[in-house]
Amino acid sequence: MPIAVDIDVMLARRKMSVGELAERVGITPANLAVLKNGRAKAVRFSTLAALCEVLECQPGDLLRWETDEGADPTLL
Repeated sequence: MPIAVDIDVMLARRKMSVGELAERVGITPANLAVLKNGRAKAVRFSTLAALCEVLECQPGDLLRWETDEGADPTLL
């Protein structure tokens, strides 16, 4: 998937557990795990905003775009 999720990086920098982040954001640990592990198909802006507020970061600190391995970048 071309969108990589770096929530675990921010959790490590903030020395925060997944459970604590989920509680402070107001989502279930299971839903946070789906997002954190890159299995989510979408994320609500309200959830992204809450993640950024709790982690004191920008959306770009949590999400980044990567090219598909082996894909021709001129076709993207």
